[in-house]
Amino acid sequence: MDRQDESALTRSTPSTARGGSRGGPVTAKESPALALSDSMECVDETTPHPLIVARLAAEMTMEEFVSGIRAAAARRGLRSGTDEARVRKWQRGAAQPSEESQVYIAEALGWPADIVRADDWPNWLPLTTNGVVPLGPRSSVPALREAFRTAMQRRTFLTISSTALSALAADWAALPGDALAQAHNGKPIGEELLSFLETSAQHLTGLATEQRQHTATLLAAHLATVTDLLEHGHYTPASALRLHTLAASLAQTVAWHQFDQGRHTHASQHWIAALHNAHAVQDHDMGAGLLSDLAYQATWRHDHTTAATILNRALMRAENPAARCLLQLRLARTIAARRDPSDRHTVLRALAAAEQHLTDAGTDRPAWCAWMSEADLAVDTGQALLDLGDTHRAHQLITEGESLLPAARDKTRGVFLAYRATSYLDQKEPEPAAEAATQSLLLARRIGAPRCISLIDNLLPRFQPYHRAQGVGELLQLAAS
Repeated sequence: MDRQDESALTRSTPSTARGGSRGGPVTAKESPALALSDSMECVDETTPHPLIVARLAAEMTMEEFVSGIRAAAARRGLRSGTDEARVRKWQRGAAQPSEESQVYIAEALGWPADIVRADDWPNWLPLTTNGVVPLGPRSSVPALREAFRTAMQRRTFLTISSTALSALAADWAALPGDALAQAHNGKPIGEELLSFLETSAQHLTGLATEQRQHTATLLAAHLATVTDLLEHGHYTPASALRLHTLAASLAQTVAWHQFDQGRHTHASQHWIAALHNAHAVQDHDMGAGLLSDLAYQATWRHDHTTAATILNRALMRAENPAARCLLQLRLARTIAARRDPSDRHTVLRALAAAEQHLTDAGTDRPAWCAWMSEADLAVDTGQALLDLGDTHRAHQLITEGESLLPAARDKTRGVFLAYRATSYLDQKEPEPAAEAATQSLLLARRIGAPRCISLIDNLLPRFQPYHRAQGVGELLQLAAS
């Protein structure tokens, strides 16, 4: 199921927690030997300095950290005067390390030197060793901040493992949400500003498909503003609910923009940040949907085991029929993609469940999946059947689903056309396959959909044996232009 155009049809989120062996920030409760000496270095009782968080995430004692800094200097033939007293000043914010010392800090923590932005100390410091901020009380803002940091090209080395994603899904399924708190000592957030942010975000995501390719920067700016308000503003629990919900929605939309551009680490971080904010407001259906987005990405990258694990966790809490339909369809797709004959019954059972959930879904649906339709059911069922080898029925369903799509969902139409081209190639029918692929490529270029283009690019080698067939030569020429 491709979640690309649903926003056009629906107009309508701190302290870190567990980490330890999973690579997240280590807390004093988990590692007293490490954290006891840092208890007095916090900005306040709930906000440790990022240097403390980064060091504890690396499971380094103060002595080991200081030694690492000195070793980094020694590798350059220099000598560092850094000692524990100086590090404690950095952790209290009483002093700022020089640019050279920041480079040594990065290397001591195991990060490449070019991650350093000396003019933005300490915000460039990673908060985790595996890229996943663990769920916990007030973890939503740190997760958003980690997404912003990762959005810098120099942070793409911080990949997120399948193990970390599976652990995150397990935690989400097991942990209760936390009561919303009111920020203290911040500037009041007025109703007018909050309403403007909500309305503006809805307007940006509701633009015509080919115009939304220009909105990524604006949406990211809105998300940054909402994050600042969550971190520094003074608001009521009711306003907190709206801010976290808006943060979750914006982060999810930004994630899909990043995913469409092939920036997978950036996309993952924004989906994770959205999950933290949905968890903060105890929106289990949206949380399940965000996990399914991470699973969709894993499927796209052919990691079907991780995708299935995440989706099964998500199904433990999802309640809305439309949300469960989405989860079951994506589960069927990723299991079918393994092309294991023994999975056939499991796939068909998931498809039957998805069909029943769509029948049960009424008009009261979460905004983020209100776009679920017969078109999506038909195409995703067809794609699953295609992987099971039922090409004739698959071709019928994919064609039927594509014809049911409304004009507002052109990006999804481009993906569906690519699926249709695939089904024709599987049936050794190059002429209609070339026609569908050409339509998809032209549409994707017009609306700015690089992921659709990637789908067609991946199909081109399969057209080579049919280069004399009608339309194939024109397609290959178009793709090369």
